[in-house]
Amino acid sequence: MAGNPFPQSKEQLLQAYRTMRTIREFEERLHVDFGRGDIPGFVHLYAGEEAAATGIMMHLGDGDRIASTHRGHGHCIAKGVDPVQMMMEIYGRHGGACNGKGGSMHIADLDKGMMGANGILGAGAPLACGAALAAKFRAKKGGPSDVAISFVGDGASNQGTFLESLNLSAVWNLPVIFVVENNGYAESTSRDYGTAVDSYVDRASGFGLPGVTVDGTDFFAVHEAAGEIVARARKGGGPALLECKMVRFHGHFEGDAQTYRGTGELEDIRSNQDCLKKFAAAVVGAGVLTAAELTAIDHEVLGLIENAVVKAKAAPMPTAADLATDVYVTY
Repeated sequence: MAGNPFPQSKEQLLQAYRTMRTIREFEERLHVDFGRGDIPGFVHLYAGEEAAATGIMMHLGDGDRIASTHRGHGHCIAKGVDPVQMMMEIYGRHGGACNGKGGSMHIADLDKGMMGANGILGAGAPLACGAALAAKFRAKKGGPSDVAISFVGDGASNQGTFLESLNLSAVWNLPVIFVVENNGYAESTSRDYGTAVDSYVDRASGFGLPGVTVDGTDFFAVHEAAGEIVARARKGGGPALLECKMVRFHGHFEGDAQTYRGTGELEDIRSNQDCLKKFAAAVVGAGVLTAAELTAIDHEVLGLIENAVVKAKAAPMPTAADLATDVYVTY
């Protein structure tokens, strides 16, 4: 076995692949089951974008908070939310992450620092500012130097709440990172058509925030950039923006005909811009991991997802009495 040319240990590389593969198989199974009519509500899939969530979240602990989007399953899994409880939640079952009340777009797990997915575009940015402000006060009192991260898509980055949050974070010097997951489309609108600037880093600089753009399909590029930005925020360096240029394999929502895509575009991104294929080629080519080790993880993950679906289908539905619970916070 050759030496390891990567900054991550072999164990970290195995975990990164396991996380990305779990996200991929979770989403691909939802794609099938939603098409069968098994899943209620609306579903937006993260398949194709796994390297961003994984590369960023490997730098976070349970005390660090994230605010997600309607396309939040990948963020949840990478942050440590139980895939079985997630599947139960998406199936609308009691025992799910939110006891079947949130569904696909509102999964939350505060014990893991996952403040929730959000169906309102850009709404997570001010929430992350609030979490970062709380973290800043705790750090001043001798607590841990936690950070908060807001994930938005390229479309949500045009929302006023997002731009206001950039300004607020800079004024208050908050330990918050704004991640723009730029997959090229705001629903069905091309980024080039709906946004005047070529780089979201240019927007950040207008508010006094440093920023960096990376290839969001390259786990190693995301991991390196996120590590530097997170470490800076923990040391009191303030907010920053990270733009991840990436691709999504499915439509904006399940059932999206994707007529806005160019001829052969989907085939190209699956063949040439698959972050899992890129990762596997890099680690196997360097002799750090073997194809057999990755295949073993593939089989393990498929078993995990099948088990999650079986448990979700067997779990009870919420009852009428559950409607009156979780309405008010009790301190």
